[in-house]
Formats: sequence, C-alpha cells, structure tokens
Amino acid sequence: MATVGEPGDVGIADVPVTQVWEQLTADAQSVLVDVRTRAEWSFVGVPDLASIGKRPLLLEWSSFPDNQVDPQFADRLATALQQSGTSTDAEIFFICRSGARSKAAATVLAAKGFTRCRNVADGFEGPLDQSRQRGRSGGWKAAGLPWSQG
Repeated sequence: MATVGEPGDVGIADVPVTQVWEQLTADAQSVLVDVRTRAEWSFVGVPDLASIGKRPLLLEWSSFPDNQVDPQFADRLATALQQSGTSTDAEIFFICRSGARSKAAATVLAAKGFTRCRNVADGFEGPLDQSRQRGRSGGWKAAGLPWSQG
C-alpha cells in the first residue's frame, strides 16, 4: 500500500481493488463506503458485496449536478458507522469513480478519529483508457469484481 505524502494529508493509503476485496472478505469488521452520486449508483452500478454477506455503505460526498461537497458528510458518515456498530479502528475503504473524491472523504473521516481509512486505488471505473472511456483499464469493474446495476 502506498501513501500519499502531500501537505495536510493524514496518510490515507491507496489500496489496489483486489486487495480491498480480499480484506473485505477476510475481515468481518471492514467496511466499503461508496461516495459517488446517486446518479452514478443508478446508471453506472455499485460494488456487490452480497457474496461475502455485506453491503456497501452509500453516502454522497457531493451532489449532482452542482458538485457541492456535503458539509455534513463526515458527521453523517461517522453517525452511520457508529449506528452499524463499526468501531473507530475498523478498516474502512472509500471508493468513488477513480479515486479522488474517495481520498478526500477518507481524509475527513480520519480527522474524526477513524484510524484505518483507506482509498480504493482507481475507484469503481478506473482511469480513462486510450479511447477516453472508463471501466476497462483499472478499477473495480475492470478487475472483474462483483457489481450490480440499479
């Protein structure tokens, strides 16, 4: 796992999607938080964790179409995690389209005292490929991990 050393960064690790899947499978306390928009969940799909007896926690980091970050995101997520019995030392993986929003979301939750926040490298759809399309060269979908479409 590589960490980013930018100023202000709390050391959020970027974890490859296959390692995320392995950890979610092996650790009953680990959680996947999908911070994309409702539109993305509906039209692009969501990680399907049913085969390992889990569901991703879906909470928008920003809303579509205005892209305004939810100022209450960290509080709402911390409350949802605590209500589900997730401890502050549980491993929490954050996923978005390609890894930028999820890194920001992981950073704000870490500032709330959650000590093992991780970013899913390449996110759900991964980077743009040579044809300027996502979902083929990296990320959850390209790795062949389970997902479903709303």
